[in-house]
Amino acid sequence: MQERLKIKLSIADRVYPLTIDPSQEEGLRKAAKNIEQLAKKFEQNYAVRDKQDVLAMCALQFASKIEQRGIDQSEGTKKAKERLRALDDLVNSKLSLK
Repeated sequence: MQERLKIKLSIADRVYPLTIDPSQEEGLRKAAKNIEQLAKKFEQNYAVRDKQDVLAMCALQFASKIEQRGIDQSEGTKKAKERLRALDDLVNSKLSLK
């Protein structure tokens, strides 16, 4: 069993100590970096100074990307199923001709 790792992540001028599995470290550090970059962008482009507002905007941005990806995948899956059904119907019709 792997030992847990203690790390500190800085987000919006606050330090968050975490105890994690070592396999999670890279993803968490990248996520914190992405949040910091997006927060800076919001602060610069929209003159938002309240950290809570900035973090709420970051959360909305990331959550909407996840939701949209799910919608896109669902639509792609639906189209793939339709094409597979059409292909299956075509194969079945050709096989039944013999």
